[in-house]
Amino acid sequence: MELKEIGKINVEGEEMFLQINKEYIRGIQGLGDFSHIDVLWWFDKCDNNESRRVIEVKKPYKKAPERLGIFSTRSPERPNPIALSITEITHIDYDNGRIYITYIDAMNNSSIVDIKPYTPSIERVEKPNVPKWCSHWPVSYEKAGDFDWENEFLF
Repeated sequence: MELKEIGKINVEGEEMFLQINKEYIRGIQGLGDFSHIDVLWWFDKCDNNESRRVIEVKKPYKKAPERLGIFSTRSPERPNPIALSITEITHIDYDNGRIYITYIDAMNNSSIVDIKPYTPSIERVEKPNVPKWCSHWPVSYEKAGDFDWENEFLF
Protein backbone atom coordinates (compact mmCIF):
# COMPACT_ATOMS: atom_id res chain seq x y z
CA MET A 1 0.00 0.00 0.00
CA GLU A 2 1.27 3.45 -0.84
CA LEU A 3 -0.19 6.74 0.37
CA LYS A 4 0.67 10.13 -1.11
CA GLU A 5 0.34 13.33 0.84
CA ILE A 6 -1.81 15.74 -1.16
CA GLY A 7 -1.27 18.72 1.12
CA LYS A 8 -1.02 20.07 4.65
CA ILE A 9 -3.55 21.43 7.14
CA ASN A 10 -2.92 24.96 8.39
CA VAL A 11 -4.56 25.72 11.75
CA GLU A 12 -2.40 28.60 12.96
CA GLY A 13 -4.13 31.82 13.98
CA GLU A 14 -7.63 32.78 12.92
CA GLU A 15 -7.56 31.37 9.38
CA MET A 16 -7.75 27.65 8.82
CA PHE A 17 -7.05 26.27 5.40
CA LEU A 18 -5.94 23.20 3.50
CA GLN A 19 -2.81 23.85 1.47
CA ILE A 20 -2.90 21.53 -1.52
CA ASN A 21 0.41 20.44 -3.01
CA LYS A 22 1.14 22.03 -6.39
CA GLU A 23 0.80 18.79 -8.37
CA TYR A 24 -2.75 18.24 -7.01
CA ILE A 25 -4.20 21.76 -7.33
CA ARG A 26 -6.03 20.88 -10.57
CA GLY A 27 -7.82 18.18 -8.55
CA ILE A 28 -9.82 20.75 -6.57
CA GLN A 29 -11.58 22.18 -9.64
CA GLY A 30 -15.34 22.27 -9.02
CA LEU A 31 -15.00 21.75 -5.27
CA GLY A 32 -16.24 25.28 -4.57
CA ASP A 33 -19.76 24.27 -5.59
CA PHE A 34 -19.96 22.10 -2.44
CA SER A 35 -20.53 23.64 0.98
CA HIS A 36 -18.73 20.90 2.95
CA ILE A 37 -15.95 18.39 2.44
CA ASP A 38 -14.66 15.27 4.15
CA VAL A 39 -10.95 15.55 4.88
CA LEU A 40 -8.95 12.40 5.50
CA TRP A 41 -5.75 13.27 7.28
CA TRP A 42 -2.87 11.60 9.06
CA PHE A 43 -2.65 11.59 12.88
CA ASP A 44 1.10 12.05 12.61
CA LYS A 45 1.55 12.56 16.38
CA CYS A 46 0.26 9.00 16.89
CA ASP A 47 2.24 7.39 14.10
CA ASN A 48 4.42 5.17 16.27
CA ASN A 49 4.56 1.47 17.09
CA GLU A 50 2.97 1.85 20.51
CA SER A 51 -0.05 3.84 19.27
CA ARG A 52 -0.51 1.52 16.29
CA ARG A 53 -0.83 -1.48 18.66
CA VAL A 54 -3.75 0.02 20.60
CA ILE A 55 -6.93 -1.96 19.93
CA GLU A 56 -8.83 -1.28 23.15
CA VAL A 57 -9.04 1.83 25.35
CA LYS A 58 -10.17 2.71 28.83
CA LYS A 59 -13.33 4.78 29.06
CA PRO A 60 -12.57 7.87 26.91
CA TYR A 61 -15.95 9.54 27.41
CA LYS A 62 -17.66 10.21 30.75
CA LYS A 63 -20.78 8.20 29.93
CA ALA A 64 -19.08 5.42 27.93
CA PRO A 65 -18.54 1.83 29.09
CA GLU A 66 -15.34 1.10 31.04
CA ARG A 67 -13.60 -0.29 27.92
CA LEU A 68 -14.17 0.26 24.21
CA GLY A 69 -12.63 -1.28 21.12
CA ILE A 70 -10.60 1.26 19.19
CA PHE A 71 -12.97 1.06 16.21
CA SER A 72 -15.80 2.22 18.51
CA THR A 73 -13.95 5.48 19.15
CA ARG A 74 -12.43 8.32 17.18
CA SER A 75 -9.14 7.96 19.01
CA PRO A 76 -5.98 8.91 17.12
CA GLU A 77 -4.30 5.77 18.46
CA ARG A 78 -5.16 2.97 16.03
CA PRO A 79 -3.51 0.53 13.62
CA ASN A 80 -3.57 3.13 10.83
CA PRO A 81 -3.67 6.68 12.20
CA ILE A 82 -6.12 8.01 9.62
CA ALA A 83 -8.56 10.73 10.71
CA LEU A 84 -11.79 11.85 9.08
CA SER A 85 -13.16 15.34 9.62
CA ILE A 86 -16.05 17.12 7.96
CA THR A 87 -15.61 20.84 7.50
CA GLU A 88 -17.31 23.75 5.81
CA ILE A 89 -15.63 25.54 2.92
CA THR A 90 -15.62 29.33 3.25
CA HIS A 91 -13.82 29.97 -0.05
CA ILE A 92 -11.16 28.52 -2.33
CA ASP A 93 -8.06 30.17 -3.76
CA TYR A 94 -7.64 27.99 -6.83
CA ASP A 95 -4.47 29.77 -8.00
CA ASN A 96 -2.60 29.02 -4.76
CA GLY A 97 -4.32 25.72 -3.93
CA ARG A 98 -5.86 26.85 -0.66
CA ILE A 99 -9.21 25.64 0.62
CA TYR A 100 -10.30 27.95 3.45
CA ILE A 101 -12.45 26.23 6.05
CA THR A 102 -14.37 27.08 9.22
CA TYR A 103 -12.80 24.50 11.54
CA ILE A 104 -10.95 21.19 11.64
CA ASP A 105 -9.89 19.13 14.66
CA ALA A 106 -6.36 18.60 13.37
CA MET A 107 -2.91 19.67 14.43
CA ASN A 108 -1.13 22.30 12.38
CA ASN A 109 0.88 20.82 9.52
CA SER A 110 -0.94 17.46 9.55
CA SER A 111 -0.76 15.65 6.23
CA ILE A 112 -3.86 15.47 4.05
CA VAL A 113 -4.45 11.99 2.64
CA ASP A 114 -7.61 12.75 0.63
CA ILE A 115 -10.52 15.16 0.21
CA LYS A 116 -14.03 14.17 -0.81
CA PRO A 117 -17.07 16.36 -1.35
CA TYR A 118 -19.78 15.88 1.27
CA THR A 119 -22.88 14.55 -0.46
CA PRO A 120 -25.96 13.90 1.72
CA SER A 121 -27.34 11.18 -0.55
CA ILE A 122 -24.28 9.04 0.20
CA GLU A 123 -23.21 10.12 3.69
CA ARG A 124 -26.27 11.30 5.58
CA VAL A 125 -28.18 8.78 7.64
CA GLU A 126 -31.48 10.23 8.83
CA LYS A 127 -32.06 7.95 11.81
CA PRO A 128 -28.79 6.35 12.92
CA ASN A 129 -28.60 4.18 16.01
CA VAL A 130 -25.92 5.14 18.52
CA PRO A 131 -25.08 3.77 21.98
CA LYS A 132 -26.97 5.26 24.92
CA TRP A 133 -23.78 6.83 26.32
CA CYS A 134 -23.54 9.20 23.33
CA SER A 135 -27.20 9.53 22.36
CA HIS A 136 -27.33 13.05 23.82
CA TRP A 137 -24.63 14.30 21.42
CA PRO A 138 -25.70 16.75 18.68
CA VAL A 139 -27.50 15.31 15.69
CA SER A 140 -25.69 17.42 13.11
CA TYR A 141 -22.44 19.14 12.26
CA GLU A 142 -24.13 22.52 12.57
CA LYS A 143 -25.31 21.86 16.13
CA ALA A 144 -22.01 20.33 17.27
CA GLY A 145 -20.26 23.70 17.36
CA ASP A 146 -22.38 24.88 20.28
CA PHE A 147 -22.14 21.62 22.23
CA ASP A 148 -20.04 21.43 25.42
CA TRP A 149 -17.61 18.78 24.17
CA GLU A 150 -15.14 19.44 27.00
CA ASN A 151 -17.72 18.03 29.41
CA GLU A 152 -17.81 14.74 27.48
CA PHE A 153 -14.18 13.63 27.46
CA LEU A 154 -12.07 12.20 30.26
CA PHE A 155 -8.78 13.47 28.85
